[in-house]
Amino acid sequence: MSNLPFGFDKPEDSPGFLLWQTTMIWQRQIKKALEQYNVSHAQFVIIATLMWFEAHGYDTTQILIVNWSQLDKMTVSKSLKKLVQMGLVNRIEHEVDTRAKSVSLTEKGKDMVRTLVPIVEGIDSTFFSKASDQEQKSLVQILAKLTAGTTDE
Repeated sequence: MSNLPFGFDKPEDSPGFLLWQTTMIWQRQIKKALEQYNVSHAQFVIIATLMWFEAHGYDTTQILIVNWSQLDKMTVSKSLKKLVQMGLVNRIEHEVDTRAKSVSLTEKGKDMVRTLVPIVEGIDSTFFSKASDQEQKSLVQILAKLTAGTTDE
């Protein structure tokens, strides 16, 4: 057993493994809730992000969505195509940069976000309720620290 390549005695001692397990459990709950609306988790992140950006006056492009959400370019591109087909999103050539695409929510998209955000936030609230308010604040601080300035490109 001492020849094993693992840096931890037990899988549950590995922060990476625990993060993986936690993410999988949480994502399954979100996926199940979104299925009845025919929206994937990535699509939800995109439309929720769009609403937030629009409310804060951002000129939203596909690359801004990629950079902010940390979704890969292909996932964002495919998701946006589907969201356009569903009538939730408009995607047009950018007014200044012809290489870029401007992205915005339709009224139907805004309605969908208003429907889905309380559902997803309810799942979050229940999921994270196992941790105290202080532990949740600490978790947010740790996750923000781990993701700050991180990109895989």
